[in-house]
Amino acid sequence: MSPIRNEPVSRLTASELNARIRELWSDGALPDDRRPEYEALVVEWAAAAREDVDRAA
Repeated sequence: MSPIRNEPVSRLTASELNARIRELWSDGALPDDRRPEYEALVVEWAAAAREDVDRAA
């Protein structure tokens, strides 16, 4: 299991973060012990998506 971090996991793209989020749901349900990791990834994904939009503008 990936460590849970408060800082960004890395400088992953929104697409790469989306893939990691989907992996957490691969069994059709999110295990309770993975929820903090999921929440951190979603926050990072949102920031990365905003950066992608800013760069495109």
